[in-house]
Amino acid sequence: MVSVKTAEEVKKIAEASQIVAIILQELSTSVKSGMSTEEINTMAENMLKKYGARPAFKGYRGYPASICVSINDEIVHGIPSPKRIIKDGDIVSLDFGVLMNGFFGDAAITVPIGRISETAEYLLKTTKESLNLAIKEAKVGNRLYDISSAVQEYAERNGFSVVRDFVGHGIGRALHEDPQIPNYGQKGKGIKLEKGMVFAVEPMINEGDYRIKIDADGWTARTLDGSLSAHFEHTIVVDYDHGIVLSKVN
Repeated sequence: MVSVKTAEEVKKIAEASQIVAIILQELSTSVKSGMSTEEINTMAENMLKKYGARPAFKGYRGYPASICVSINDEIVHGIPSPKRIIKDGDIVSLDFGVLMNGFFGDAAITVPIGRISETAEYLLKTTKESLNLAIKEAKVGNRLYDISSAVQEYAERNGFSVVRDFVGHGIGRALHEDPQIPNYGQKGKGIKLEKGMVFAVEPMINEGDYRIKIDADGWTARTLDGSLSAHFEHTIVVDYDHGIVLSKVN
């Protein structure tokens, strides 16, 4: 069942989401070549302490860290490690969530490290824009898959593919709520959107094939063909003209 949040609930989700946004913004300027992904996890945890919030991912279904750090062909759920070192030319996806006052916030960015390839630049630009287009579709009276098709159409028009094994989701008192929001689908299908529905919309776009494989750690998902993957995510609330982004720095 898809819940419609009250104004007070949306406010609390926004508070959690803004913490996520602030920390991701700080990390985006701090992540550098030579740094381990475990260092990024430590930085995120230290930043979070001053807000009195809890990491949403740590312990979730057994996930061992506070942030997901995924590099190059890794799509999502990369586990931070002292042995995983970031290099110049990498693209690094940072997926982070927090629990604050009983409500969750969730967002993701993909960060270029040093000088990246033109293909990587175009992939990041396309993925970010596909998210923007999806948010515009998150308005009262539209259908859920209007969001999904906006991602798919833009990504495929630009020569990329959308991951089908992972989806966006509702969010609020739980990290993952109904509905599931795939990044592909037929426009005009799905539930009718109502003001106050809160979603985490998260395009995951691959340079090559959309298929994936999971590493032996049981978490890290990467492209089957070894091509690059980018991930951007916002927590948003459905409104009359377009979705309103909650996971941004005010």
